[in-house]
Amino acid sequence: MTALNDEVRIIETGRPPTRFARGWHCLGLAEDFKDGRPHEIEAFGTRLVVFRGEDDGRLHVLNAYCPHMGGNLAQGTVKGDAVACPFHDWRWSGDGRCAGIPYARRVPPRARTRAWISLERNRQLFVWNDPEGNPPPPEVTVPEIAGIHGPDADQWSDWTWKTLRVEGANCREIVDNVVDMAHFYYVHYAFPEYFKNVFDGHVATQYMESSPRGDMELGTLSSGRLRSDASYFGPSYMIDHLYSDVGGGAEMEIVLINCHYPIDADSFLLQYGAIVRRLPGMTDEQAAEAARLTAEGATVGFEQDVEIWQNKTRIDNPLLTEEDGPVYQLRRWYEQFYVDVADVKDEMTRRFEFEIDTQRANTAWRAEVEENLARRAAETGTGA
Repeated sequence: MTALNDEVRIIETGRPPTRFARGWHCLGLAEDFKDGRPHEIEAFGTRLVVFRGEDDGRLHVLNAYCPHMGGNLAQGTVKGDAVACPFHDWRWSGDGRCAGIPYARRVPPRARTRAWISLERNRQLFVWNDPEGNPPPPEVTVPEIAGIHGPDADQWSDWTWKTLRVEGANCREIVDNVVDMAHFYYVHYAFPEYFKNVFDGHVATQYMESSPRGDMELGTLSSGRLRSDASYFGPSYMIDHLYSDVGGGAEMEIVLINCHYPIDADSFLLQYGAIVRRLPGMTDEQAAEAARLTAEGATVGFEQDVEIWQNKTRIDNPLLTEEDGPVYQLRRWYEQFYVDVADVKDEMTRRFEFEIDTQRANTAWRAEVEENLARRAAETGTGA
C-alpha cells in the first residue's frame, strides 16, 4: 500500500467555461471608433461591429453579421445613424432595428439584430455581456477615474494605449495574478514587500508595495519604490493606482488600466494603458512621455506573463503554500461571473481579506540577489 506522503499529485486541468463572463468589458479607447467607419471586434465567440452615428454622435455596438444573408457589417459603411451591409445595403440602426432596405417595398417586421448595451467612460468604450440577457445592475458600473473626469483632469496626460492578443490561454490566467505575490519576484523582477488582497462583492483588490531587484535589467514601471492599489471591477477591468518614487522626495501618480475581453474559450485580447499626473514644472510633452514609458514598462511585464501562460497547463487544483496567497478564494470570487445570477453564492461575494507575510520570502530573495551581484562582480573583475 502506498504511503500518504508518497502519493503523486495529479494535475486536474479541467476545462474552460462554456460561457463568457457576465460584466462590463472594455473594447478600447472610444476615440479609436469615431472615425466614421465601422470597426470589427472579435469577441465572445463571435464578431461585433462598432460605429458612431453620423447624426446622434453616439457609439453603437451590434452583432457584426447581417441577419439577411450573413454579410459582415464591419465591411460596410455608416449611413446616418445606421451601418449598411456591403452585401445588399440593409441598414441597421444602433438599437438593432433595420432602418431601411433601399430596394424593398417594406422592412420585415422581425428584422432585428442584437444591439449590445454600451457605455463610454474614462474615454473608453465598454460593452455589457450577460448570458442571461439581463441589463447591468447600477451597482456594478464602471467607476470614473478622477484623472479623466475630476476637476483637475487637465493636470493629467492623455492615454497611452497598448493591445496584445493572447492565444492558447483562458482569461482566468491573468486574473490569477491578483493574488500571486511570488511571481512578481521571479517574472517581474521586484521585491513585493507588502501584499494584501481584499475581495468584496464584484471587486477584487490587490495592495502591494515593492522595490526593484538590483540584479536585473529593468524595463518595468519604476526604478525605485512603487505602491500599487489595483482593483478589478468585475471580471475583466482593472484600475491600478500607482505611486512611483522618482527621487528627491517626489512621487509620480499614475493610473494604469489592465483589461481584457475574451475572443473565445482559449484566447483573449489584453489591453492596457496609462495616464500620468504632471509633476510640478512638468510639461505636457514630458507627462506624455512618462505615460509612454509606463505603458512600455507594462508591455515588458505582460509579455513575460504571456510567455508563461502560453507554455503552462491549465490547473484547477494548484498545490499551494501559505505564501502563494488566496488562489482558491479568488477563484470562488471569479466564479460569480460565470453562473446565473440566481446561482451566485454568498461565499463568492462575501468580504474576504488576506495579507501575506512577505518577510521570509524577501529575506531569501535578497540573499539570492546579493549572491548574483557578488558572482557577477567576480566574473567581470569589478569588485563588490
